[in-house]
Amino acid sequence: MATPPPPVEKLLHELQVHQIELEMQNEQLRQLQVELEDSHNGYVDLYDFAPVGYLTLNHKGMIEEINLTGAAMFGDERGKLTQRPFAAFVAPVDSDQWHLHFQSLLKHDNKLTYELQLLHNNSTSFYAQLDCLRINKVEGAPVVRVTLADITERKQAEAEKSIGSTTFMMQESMLITDSEGVILRVNPAFTECTGYAPEEVIGKTPRLLQSGHHNADFYHEMRETLKCKGNWRGEIWNQHKNGETYPKLLTITTIKNHQGIVTHYVGSHIDISERLAAENEIKNLAFYDPLTHLPNRRLLLDRFKQALIYSARSGRQGAVLFIDLDNFKKLNDTLGHGIGDLLLQQVSERLESCVREGDTVARLGGDEFVVLLTDLNEQAIEAATQTKTIGNKILLALSQPYLLATHICHSTPSIGATLFNDVGQGAEELFKQADIAMYQAKKNGRCNLCFFDPEMQLLITAHVALESDLRHAITEKKQLVLYYQPQVDLHGHLVGVEALLRWQHPERGLIYPGDFIPLAEESGLILPLGYWVLTTACYQLLSWMSHPDKKHLTMAVNVSAKQFNLPTFVDEVLTLIDQTGIDPTKLKLEITESMMLNNVENIISNMNIMKKHGINFSMDDFGTGYSSLQYLKSLPLDQLKIDQSFVRDLSTNINNQAIVRTIIAMAKNLDMNIIAEGVETEEQRQLLINNGCTIFQGYLFGRPMPIEQFDAPLLTSQFHHC
Repeated sequence: MATPPPPVEKLLHELQVHQIELEMQNEQLRQLQVELEDSHNGYVDLYDFAPVGYLTLNHKGMIEEINLTGAAMFGDERGKLTQRPFAAFVAPVDSDQWHLHFQSLLKHDNKLTYELQLLHNNSTSFYAQLDCLRINKVEGAPVVRVTLADITERKQAEAEKSIGSTTFMMQESMLITDSEGVILRVNPAFTECTGYAPEEVIGKTPRLLQSGHHNADFYHEMRETLKCKGNWRGEIWNQHKNGETYPKLLTITTIKNHQGIVTHYVGSHIDISERLAAENEIKNLAFYDPLTHLPNRRLLLDRFKQALIYSARSGRQGAVLFIDLDNFKKLNDTLGHGIGDLLLQQVSERLESCVREGDTVARLGGDEFVVLLTDLNEQAIEAATQTKTIGNKILLALSQPYLLATHICHSTPSIGATLFNDVGQGAEELFKQADIAMYQAKKNGRCNLCFFDPEMQLLITAHVALESDLRHAITEKKQLVLYYQPQVDLHGHLVGVEALLRWQHPERGLIYPGDFIPLAEESGLILPLGYWVLTTACYQLLSWMSHPDKKHLTMAVNVSAKQFNLPTFVDEVLTLIDQTGIDPTKLKLEITESMMLNNVENIISNMNIMKKHGINFSMDDFGTGYSSLQYLKSLPLDQLKIDQSFVRDLSTNINNQAIVRTIIAMAKNLDMNIIAEGVETEEQRQLLINNGCTIFQGYLFGRPMPIEQFDAPLLTSQFHHC
């Protein structure tokens, strides 16, 4: 049995046959017209009821005669149509064209054929073919005989043919199969999309496009939908001729004949690779960290909600690990953010290698990561053991060296952990607990794992309250006060003081720096705090300028690394000196060895600027650091201060004696003076003198005291016994 032609080709074939039939009919009608004209009077019925319309138009285009068929075409009685202009029944779109045609008819003797759109009396339109011939009369003006044939059906078929051909040649990929799914025809867009030429697919089935992404159930459901609904539409993955797979939106339509039997299937598809790529990009931006491609906070919270629900239903524990990289900011500042990004990417890879399938590793931002563990043991102790095992694995993995571009770097994590098994627990509360535990891990020495304990919460709450109180103390309540500890020379004469900060808390009483300076450093309050200390000390020097027994005193002020590295610090100090009018040689700024770890060149530059204005510098706690010796000769220092840890056991510890002798010898070689702090006994003082130290500070000479006590008249007499 021959294969039926494709629907488009079949349509073309049918149109050709139909057109031939119409032409034959037209020829028959023309012959009939001649016969009718020759014997009009004898065949009235045949004329009136012919299958075509007959009209006679006078030289002005008015209808003089019309048969019943023609009258029916115009939708009116024959008597009402005569003596009306034929132009009134021409559709506006062809009105001008008919005017030109009619003028031409009056000038030519040959038969002319036109196609016009005419109007029915109810304003509907139809297409007609007009066969026109001018007839000359013996007397009077000529007339025009017109034969009308309704060609609306043919015009519609031609339009459908044009639309079908155009559609088939559009950019949308199309194929036509027979009822058995054998490909009969494809369009150029199909070839461009799939890589297959028509001769490579015609006679085969669409199975050659299958990618393997879909199972048999998928195709079974497709066939059932086609069978029940007559069409199917959905996303499907196909395979290109070169082997690449791609997604497309496929539409399959069933074609049936007049008996309802399936004859063909028409498939059209659009490549949606770009759309899916855009959707994936939007999804990645919404739910994933762009640097590490780990889930972000939004996706983590969604998974956390599911984990809580599962934990509540199953009774199994879960855990949150909050991970922070130790000293990450220092690496960023020294090697740049590009190297920091490389570290974060490698950290994310190592974290994913440490967890189990089903666990989540997420990046919250910066150097903060969260690991969500699910399906742990039902018993809290066992779950904690499982969590610690994974945590220790993470500690080991993240502590290994990193190769970052050309740099070999080391980084360690601090990890806080908390368990959960209650759907009533909130994500933010559990994250906060893990965060608190992480900070405890840092306090325990870094590179450590710590579990949340409610007592930690109390400590953190107190910590937060203390920070709030300190902020108020600086900005509002003016609870800060300076104490002054004497510094004396070999003969017991008062030569200077060190300004030491105290916080007079309204509820907790006097708080010493060791209890709040670390908090100030961590919170950034050290900057306004340091400025307050420096300002207060300068104005105290100003007040002593009018006291003969105190105008010679120097004022030592401790400066933090953050304060010293401020771009505005030098200007702030010089402005204070100008405002107060003090002698800058009486101001001594104390720095520590730890400040030399970063920005050494900047520190030296700032010191040299201030040194030119007469300000002095002392190295505090000298000997406790490890990096300042190589920079010592470059620093414009006036003094080295021996740390009290070396002075405390000076009389019994020979190692401390050796260190003190070395520091003193070094200072003399560099033309610096020496001061020892923490001197509490006469024996310590004498040993220091024997080794060349001549300036002292400690309880032996006086404790730190408020200005009222320090300015008391009897103060100077305290030092005469030395």
